[in-house]
Amino acid sequence: MDLFTHVLLAYLLTFGLVGANPAYLAAGALAGGLPDADALFFPIAGRFPILRHHGITHSLFGVTVVALAGALVAPILAPGAPLVYFLVMEAGGIAHVLGDGFTHFSVPPLLPFSEVKLELDADRAINFLTLAVSVGSFYLLLGVERNHVPFAWYVATVYGLMAFYGAYIGIRLAGRYFITRHRGALAPDAVPIPTGNPFRWLLLSERRDGTTVRTTWARYQLGRGLVAGPFTVEGSLTLGTHSTTPHTAVEALDWSYALARKASRMMEMTYHFGEAFERPGGDWEAVWYSLEFTAFGRSQAVRVRFPAGGGEPLVKTAFYRPVQTTV
Repeated sequence: MDLFTHVLLAYLLTFGLVGANPAYLAAGALAGGLPDADALFFPIAGRFPILRHHGITHSLFGVTVVALAGALVAPILAPGAPLVYFLVMEAGGIAHVLGDGFTHFSVPPLLPFSEVKLELDADRAINFLTLAVSVGSFYLLLGVERNHVPFAWYVATVYGLMAFYGAYIGIRLAGRYFITRHRGALAPDAVPIPTGNPFRWLLLSERRDGTTVRTTWARYQLGRGLVAGPFTVEGSLTLGTHSTTPHTAVEALDWSYALARKASRMMEMTYHFGEAFERPGGDWEAVWYSLEFTAFGRSQAVRVRFPAGGGEPLVKTAFYRPVQTTV
């Protein structure tokens, strides 16, 4: 979940707990964003893994330490009760942990006592819909409305945002629940992949047979069930030497998979799928797309082009828009 949405949700939660007290709202919102300050530990996180991103700061222990510190320092900076400061900062920090655990990026809420992960796979780590709404909301609340409109308008805006995010979270959870009923169409261990649209999902399973990886996926829409697929693509993990041009999409995908994995760590880090097609000039092209690193209809991908006359394949990494969405 993006930083702006973390801060806004903590702000809304604090408003729900203590009302429109500026000092408490600021403390709660700050606590909602502070866990991501672990990015500052990057230089030493390699030596002390507990300080890695989504490490100790994204745990109940880390959140509580920050809330205790805030309860001591905040009353010095602005009037307020230490206990209330502790409660709103604890709530804001927990909201951050739950927000990240809501996505497909896991967090360890019980560190340092347990490495058990929380990962619901109900949303993308960075969703441009909620990011845009969150940025616009802060501009509205702190720029347009602050000291310019009646207080009742501000309260109505806050409750409107609560309703929006409540509905959004509810839709995401409903999709996450119902998509699991369709796992049998692929495999019992098929995983749900959220897309940027809260009503649309991908269901995916991956199997390795020696040096071959087989990926099967289907498209799901909330309220309609599986609307496309399942489709299957295969690729070899072994780098081959092919001096000719592929003759089929299956061959192009098989020959390109190892090249794509070598060209980008994205292939190792995320679920992905591929498509292949023949260009008008006789070239064959295979593109492997990430199912998790996407934005505005494009995915982080690796394109492998096999020249029509044979020769060395051309490999390029960029953000591409899928050409044949049913492959």
